[in-house]
Amino acid sequence: DTKEKKIEISLGKILVIKNRQVVGVYDTELEAYNEAQKKFELGTFLIQKCLPGVESYTQTYYSRYVKA
Repeated sequence: DTKEKKIEISLGKILVIKNRQVVGVYDTELEAYNEAQKKFELGTFLIQKCLPGVESYTQTYYSRYVKA
């Protein structure tokens, strides 16, 4: 499968994601940031390391806020 091959090639690399699409693959976070900010407005893209499994891109946040 082409998608699986792309993921395998990108493992360990730093991805730039915009609008749910990978728009860049880089070796370092700094390189990814520098290139992304040249092309896109800050706050409109995500930088993430490509790792296997859902644990690498799933986060859970907790809040102490209680609505009374």
